[in-house]
Amino acid sequence: MAPKWWTLLASCLATFMLLLDVTVVNVALPDIRADLRGTFTDMQWVVDAYALGLAALLLASGSLADLLGRRLVFVAGIGVFVASSLVCGLADSPTMLNIARAAQGVGGAMMFATSLALIAQEFPPNERGTAIGLWGATTGFAVAVGPVVGGLITEHLGWEWIFFVNVPVGLLTAAMTLGRVPEGERDTSARIDWAGLVTFSGALFCLVLALIRGNDEGWGSPLIVGLLVASVVLLAAFVATELRTEGPMLDLHLFRIPAFTGAQITAFALHASMFAMFLYIVIYIQSILGYSPLEAGVRFLPISVLSFVVAPVAGKLVERLPVRAFLGAGLVLVGIGLVLMSGIDPDDDWTTLLPGFIVSGIGIGCVNPPLATAAIGVVEPRVSGAASGINSTFRQVGIATGIAALGAIFQARVTDKLTDALANAPLPPGARDRLGEAVVGGGTQAAARAAPPEVRDAVAQAAERAFIDGLNEILIVAAVVAFTGGVLAFALVRSRDFVARQMAAAA
Repeated sequence: MAPKWWTLLASCLATFMLLLDVTVVNVALPDIRADLRGTFTDMQWVVDAYALGLAALLLASGSLADLLGRRLVFVAGIGVFVASSLVCGLADSPTMLNIARAAQGVGGAMMFATSLALIAQEFPPNERGTAIGLWGATTGFAVAVGPVVGGLITEHLGWEWIFFVNVPVGLLTAAMTLGRVPEGERDTSARIDWAGLVTFSGALFCLVLALIRGNDEGWGSPLIVGLLVASVVLLAAFVATELRTEGPMLDLHLFRIPAFTGAQITAFALHASMFAMFLYIVIYIQSILGYSPLEAGVRFLPISVLSFVVAPVAGKLVERLPVRAFLGAGLVLVGIGLVLMSGIDPDDDWTTLLPGFIVSGIGIGCVNPPLATAAIGVVEPRVSGAASGINSTFRQVGIATGIAALGAIFQARVTDKLTDALANAPLPPGARDRLGEAVVGGGTQAAARAAPPEVRDAVAQAAERAFIDGLNEILIVAAVVAFTGGVLAFALVRSRDFVARQMAAAA
């Protein structure tokens, strides 16, 4: 087999592995929480630590690959990912797991930043579209099968194996890359924007930490205020650094193109709304409705399968219809789907979510291929790699901040509703706060069992009602994010900004 096909296979395997870890973990979270005796905050960090690692290192990894060689960085990323996956599976505490998850994100960033570049260097222009199409199909398939694979592994092997399976796959991919994939040319003039990396990572980390800890520490506490101020200061320093630096990590001048800005808003809005909500919907299906991990994964199939089926159709139609129509309509459909999911009652089953799952799945499928087109189609070909990396970064930032912000609202609403419902219940001092922490993590039954016998039934009913009311509220908040993103995408992504359209007009 020719080296280019080995390159495509290695890139697809690595991408499948790292994207599977984005979706496969969600259905295992209740089991992880129970086994490691974690908190709701720990569950948020299992997802956010990975997203932060990816977002922080994605752009820097591209520069590192240009400097040291793409194949070398790709294999090093696999090594980091495999080693951290092993530590994740062996973790005996939430802290150990979340540190390993952050390292997984770093390895994933190194793989993701170089996989497309490896494909581009091996395939000639006339074959590159087919190769990237196959790579894109792999990413869609990973997202589609992730919940079911996660449920299957968690239920029959244990949650540890969702991480252990990465070890043989990763080692096989690394061996294949070293043996069959040629190294490309290096750019000795490339440099790593360390100032940009530190300020961007610091700003994002401080913001997410403040959002996650805000309810527990108090929003006016010195710690939370300090974190928010630090985030703003670091973000301002990042912008100032990037504007002055030659060869910045994030070329802010690209945001002068309205369509480019619209593409990043779309990526952020989609992931801060629908994809961030997956964590809370999974907790509801497993912990409130009582479904097993596999049963929960199967119930996500309407979203994942429809998004997988609709995506290639949207990819074809976008050649004849305006890109902004797909981005705007797709996000509006996601918003409508989230609204349809809200209004859950304690007596409802998962089928209450089904209409919303169907509409949201179609919306996601409408957004993803046109979003990839918009992300790179409005910039010169020489910076298309950087533009793609920026778009991927905004996706991960959306997930990280979306989970943290929705979680803060969710926790506050659940605690308030529990306090009101149990105002006259004879509970020990501090019991309501502990009860709220247990309920937001899905531990309603355990919370009820810990209450005094005379109020146990009342606590169980109040806990379930508070969880569902809180979930209904953040579904609406997520819908507002999606609707806002849809309006801005339709307004900003203009056909005249696309490079191909400009060249055709000039000709």
